[in-house]
Amino acid sequence: QMRARNVLREFNSYDEALAYYHGPDYSRAHPLREPYSVCDFLIVEGYDGPQPQPVGTPPAPARLKGYWIAHVDITDMEGYKSYMAANQKPFGMYGARYLVRAGRSELMEGRQRSRTVVIEFPSYEAAVACYRSPEYQAAKALRQGKAGADIVALEAYDGA
Repeated sequence: QMRARNVLREFNSYDEALAYYHGPDYSRAHPLREPYSVCDFLIVEGYDGPQPQPVGTPPAPARLKGYWIAHVDITDMEGYKSYMAANQKPFGMYGARYLVRAGRSELMEGRQRSRTVVIEFPSYEAAVACYRSPEYQAAKALRQGKAGADIVALEAYDGA
């Protein structure tokens, strides 16, 4: 189950993110949060591999992007491959781009599933529409019984 609040912070590299977590700035801030919250905090490596191919005309970009954060435990990797192939069409239709796709990770606090995926969309509306689309629901059906997943759709932070 996902927490009520989700924060995604991008760094230039996995090593930079680790250094920040262990560095003086976060070391001073961390104790200020602890008495007031429960946190699942993980550092995950970005993804630099193939992206979903566009299908049709993807939704127009909005001022704020949308994201999926998925935490997944795969129980049948061979069976899961059909889901991974089938989700490419709806991801292409809705302008999805992988930011994180099961790279290196380190759990700093709380709990973690075996795989973390972060997908960027042109807007929050596109992220939600992709999930609700018949194409993604058909792909999701292929995942049933092969993996457990917690997925949340988020809108980017606007600084307000």
